[in-house]
Amino acid sequence: MKIVVAPDSFKGTLTAAEAARAIAAGWLRSRPGDEVVEIPLADGGEGTVDAIAAATSGDRREVAVTAHRGPDRIAHWLRLPGDTAVVEIANACGITTLDPLDPLHASTRALGQVIRAALDNGCTRLVVAVGGSASTDGGSGALRELGLRLLAADGADLPYGVAALVDLADVDRSGLRPAPAGGVEILCDVTHPLLGHGGAAAVFGPQKGAGSADVAVLERGLARFAELYGGDPSMPGSGAAGGTPYGLATAWGATLVSGAARVADLAGLDAALAGADLVVSGEGQLDATSTQGKVVGEVLARARALDVPLAVVAGHVAEQPPGVVDAASAVESAGSAELALKDPRPQVEAAAAALALRVGQ
Repeated sequence: MKIVVAPDSFKGTLTAAEAARAIAAGWLRSRPGDEVVEIPLADGGEGTVDAIAAATSGDRREVAVTAHRGPDRIAHWLRLPGDTAVVEIANACGITTLDPLDPLHASTRALGQVIRAALDNGCTRLVVAVGGSASTDGGSGALRELGLRLLAADGADLPYGVAALVDLADVDRSGLRPAPAGGVEILCDVTHPLLGHGGAAAVFGPQKGAGSADVAVLERGLARFAELYGGDPSMPGSGAAGGTPYGLATAWGATLVSGAARVADLAGLDAALAGADLVVSGEGQLDATSTQGKVVGEVLARARALDVPLAVVAGHVAEQPPGVVDAASAVESAGSAELALKDPRPQVEAAAAALALRVGQ
């Protein structure tokens, strides 16, 4: 049998590449004669650069960025053939880089520094993965690193972060770097607008540590930025990543595409699925939302088109969505969520081995 292993990361425990290796190892433990092809994936969030790097001939680069607190840290970006750069907000200044969270003052400044490094290295096309952000600044921090100035009433530059945007008096675009000639593509899988009850502050602010009073400040800061900066804050997806797509679309005409679909394209998933007998995807928790814009849903759609059945290995199986023929859980293999989280790789291997015995007939 030909088995394609195409998981997302198991958030906070295994990267997509690590998950793919663990699932493949477990499968081959039970069925050593099978052909197993590993295609790690991502949906535009944490691990997107890693997933694309694992599937392409891209050149991983490092850049020092300004941490929200403490000394500078190292972020990564990927240079693909054709002078395309892939950058990732989760890696540059995502929620996993910040402890404790700081919803009013965290910014996308480090993302702008990564983008600037890519452009300075001659990249002419930009792919920006925006999942997993820690801030709600409308992308203003990134834009400031690219030459935009946000000014207070006295003409001074405002501090970084959304709280300062409440006092925004003027926007100076004169030094803003022009868009790369090949355009900007944003990997995004939500359709929320920038403002309002379904917007960046109300929906995603609490996930970044914002209480109800903080959410009100976030909304005021974003509304003031949009008032003076222009653009279309009602654009579907503009509220993702704290409004980063809004900022980049207004500055550079960036377009939004499905993160899971774009990474699958770059990773060559369709070619790998050709002639496969089964595809095994994976993620931290399998539930009803897994087929809604996430990696599992993207793999399912492509597998269905080629009449390839889909099974899933997950950290925890809360619900098995329609179209998934079988699912195995690392928690079940470990006997407890605590052990599965503490030592995830052998538990994922064991789950994959059990899955292979059930469906690999």
